[in-house]
Amino acid sequence: MKESILRRELRLACPPAVVFPFFSDAQNLQVLTPPWLDFKILNPAPVAMQTGALIHYRLRIHGLPLRWVSEITVWNPPHCFVDEQRRGPYRRWIHEHRFEPCGPGTVCVDHVRYAVPGGRWVDKLFVKRDLDRIFDFRHEKLAALFAHGPDHKPD
Repeated sequence: MKESILRRELRLACPPAVVFPFFSDAQNLQVLTPPWLDFKILNPAPVAMQTGALIHYRLRIHGLPLRWVSEITVWNPPHCFVDEQRRGPYRRWIHEHRFEPCGPGTVCVDHVRYAVPGGRWVDKLFVKRDLDRIFDFRHEKLAALFAHGPDHKPD
């Protein structure tokens, strides 16, 4: 199975102690997901984020309804966490979120290892373009939420 890598970095003005709690609330994943995916968390709120937590989602990719289940396999606040797909559209999806101190702020690193049915051709023709759009949206949203610096808590 051929894996692809998606890696993104975003510098935010707030320290990890301010940024990480936003990610500790699973409901905020809906905030960071583009509206065209019609994304909804199916677990009752709040989800206890910890190693072993299972998060169930519903979304639409190109109009096709999908269910996705992620497991939190690493939970190390305020430094990192990892979610892995247990059920969903990918053959493999392992998403590491890292929060690295950088001066008074944070560098948020997304490192995703994924494999798709159909291999590299499907990835190049469809998936990579979609993931780029999704992560562009995510970074724009995070930049806007944390634009006011460390004394501002995002809504």
